[in-house]
Amino acid sequence: MRTDDELVRVEEHPTKPVRPRMTRTRLGIFAATSVVYAAIVVGVVTTSWPVRFDWQVMLFRPYKQWPEIHTFLDYFVVLGQRGPTAVAVAAWLGWCTYRHRTLRPLLVLGTSLLLLNATVGAAKLGMGRLGPHYATTVGSNEMFAGGDIFPSGHTANAVVTWGVLAYLATTPRARRIASVAAALLALGVGMTTVYLGTHWMSDVTLGWTAGLLVLLVLPWFEPLMARTDTWLLGLWQRLRGRRAPAPVAVAMPAPVALGGPRGPVDDELPVREPVGAGSRPGGAASVRVPDGRPHLPPRPHTARSERTPVTPTGSRRPPHADRVPRTSPLAPGTGRGRAAGN
Repeated sequence: MRTDDELVRVEEHPTKPVRPRMTRTRLGIFAATSVVYAAIVVGVVTTSWPVRFDWQVMLFRPYKQWPEIHTFLDYFVVLGQRGPTAVAVAAWLGWCTYRHRTLRPLLVLGTSLLLLNATVGAAKLGMGRLGPHYATTVGSNEMFAGGDIFPSGHTANAVVTWGVLAYLATTPRARRIASVAAALLALGVGMTTVYLGTHWMSDVTLGWTAGLLVLLVLPWFEPLMARTDTWLLGLWQRLRGRRAPAPVAVAMPAPVALGGPRGPVDDELPVREPVGAGSRPGGAASVRVPDGRPHLPPRPHTARSERTPVTPTGSRRPPHADRVPRTSPLAPGTGRGRAAGN
């Protein structure tokens, strides 16, 4: 149940989950529940009306009255067993932890289970009550006889485990729905144990109050859980930092000035000026000749008009009277190749 100041904080930060705190309303419920817890214990120890009612229900033998639902209730009572319920709720809260990057859901579950084991376990061992199937005397309270059923662990566990989901709800509507669902599950589990004859009715009543007390005191542990959450996340970050490989320094290329003059290697190969007659003092003007490619020797450049296409049949140019043949014609008896030598 939320007080007015909690609802105001929800409206101011609708997307931020609100952590319950110990308000006056919660303190009042805690005090009333504590009084009920003490009254049940005193009534059983003094063998007053709770014990008489326990024997009336036990002698009624509910498991014989409605045998057709016995099989279903054998499976339904598992919803109050510590192991299966803790694993199921822890799996869901583990997903919430991963999604919201906080360990608070798992810390709340772990804290509530530790409180439940400490309080309910101590009460079980301290009062040592025997169950209905092991009762020795009709009308006795069966206290301090080496048993371990008072209060009911199934019932208290159902209240705490499913009630944690309502405790962690982030909106008023979700909290109301989860609270009603948890209350119905805890009520069903408690009455199932009475039907099966494994617990007295006073065991179940004390289990309900014991589980509710654990949920009511959780806000007192919120500061401790917040510090633990911060410490564990910081430790995890440090461990990840140690395991991560050291960054390798990579040499960055020198920055290139935009808009600057382009070097000779950017556009063309550099040219060199040959040292010859033209470069000597008093000689002809020096001519810059480009270097040849690194993999080819330099060669003189000839114009296209000076090239004469040569074919197996000779030159295709028409003879000109003013053109002097480059070589003298061969004599009529002169041959080629080996025939000429012979």
